[in-house]
Amino acid sequence: MAESVRQMGALMRKEFLLEWRQRYALNGMLLYIVGAVFVCYLSFNARRGQLTPIVWNTLFWIILLFTAINAIAKSFVQERASRQLYYYTLASPQQIILSKILYNTALMLVLAFLGFSVYAFVLGNPVNDVPIYMVTLILGAIGFAASLTLVSGIASKAENPATLMAVLSFPIILPLLLMLLKISKNALDGLDRSVSWNEIGTVLAIDAIVLTMSWLLFPFLWRS
Repeated sequence: MAESVRQMGALMRKEFLLEWRQRYALNGMLLYIVGAVFVCYLSFNARRGQLTPIVWNTLFWIILLFTAINAIAKSFVQERASRQLYYYTLASPQQIILSKILYNTALMLVLAFLGFSVYAFVLGNPVNDVPIYMVTLILGAIGFAASLTLVSGIASKAENPATLMAVLSFPIILPLLLMLLKISKNALDGLDRSVSWNEIGTVLAIDAIVLTMSWLLFPFLWRS
């Protein structure tokens, strides 16, 4: 068990080092968030109060979704076949997929909270229950990271991974996004927190199903 944790730590450290060496990718994601927020500000003329809370919430999750796709799509696509073969001799498939999911979750948490800070600063913060909204961001980051990482692994085996990833991720992301929109809308309106427990449980179940599928199915994909 200790050896497995150590190997996963080494794999996560490798992911951080690769991201740090390719800082243009991270800078591009940050620029995308700031640019999208600024475009929303100009398009909806928020200074005059024309951006309703519902539109505010929907736009934020759209920005976060496309940020997640841009950040996680390269998880396996950027790996060369020779490097994947080298990983195959060092660690188990479960360790590889879990390390990538954990790294992408950490990356998404940073981007989500940073994006929310910039978005709320530029367009205002109409959220009445901020703690529940933060919980929604955490659940969304985990769900996006787990589902898109698995889909990225599947799409990397095809000749056109970008198109295949878009097709495969839609039925997984859509129910998750609908639940996140509903929970965040409840937090936006300041409703009693008990109203959101069912939706939070549904999101946790979706996250658990995706993580279990990644644990069980990725070894067969990795052997190919």
